[in-house]
Amino acid sequence: MAHLHQDSSKLLARVRRIAGQVAAIERAVDAGAPCAETLHLAAAVRGAVAGLMDELVEEHLREHVAADGLSPEQRAAGADELATVLRRHFR
Repeated sequence: MAHLHQDSSKLLARVRRIAGQVAAIERAVDAGAPCAETLHLAAAVRGAVAGLMDELVEEHLREHVAADGLSPEQRAAGADELATVLRRHFR
């Protein structure tokens, strides 16, 4: 159920920024940076990933649960997929 066609360039840019933030954490750990600095970097990554997750969940809901023209089976499948992801996310 692909649905990331609308703003894939924006999503890719966001993922690349997150990858850069993770690389900054790696550099900080490797360089022995102060704990507080590394914690701030990790917190930034967590926030960035949470924002990405929010965007992906919203897009999934709009395209695979709430979109006009979906059959009841398609809506149920979209909801089941999202429920599975959210269970894993909130562990």
